Amino acid sequence: MKMKACDKFHKRRSPKKVMLDKSFAGIKAGQMLFVGTPQIVADYISKISHGETSNVVKMRNQLARRNKCDAMCPASTAIFLRIVAEYAIEEMDQGKSPSDVIPFWRVVEPDDKLAKKLPIDPQWIEDQRKFEQGA
Repeated sequence: MKMKACDKFHKRRSPKKVMLDKSFAGIKAGQMLFVGTPQIVADYISKISHGETSNVVKMRNQLARRNKCDAMCPASTAIFLRIVAEYAIEEMDQGKSPSDVIPFWRVVEPDDKLAKKLPIDPQWIEDQRKFEQGA
């Protein structure tokens, strides 16, 4: 049976800092890599004000700096962002309004690869962003 996003989100994980012994995903050997958690990603997104947006690269850079690292792992961040988005979508499917879930659309851009993998139309993300910006 497929694990629900809610279960993936609440699975116990701890953030890690890893010194790279070889280059990985554009991050050089010897640099410190931060590996977050879905909760850290969700907390970052939840602090983005209504009507404001960010993007994955900016989020990774800011979270890496906050955790005194050179970079944040792009692979795990993409996985955790998808978990956060799917968890919010599950909650909306269960009747919660967008204002009561983690506002993943403030980081996931409609033309991101991730947006196309989510069980929601990327146009919804675009529409939600425009709605929040008063357009």
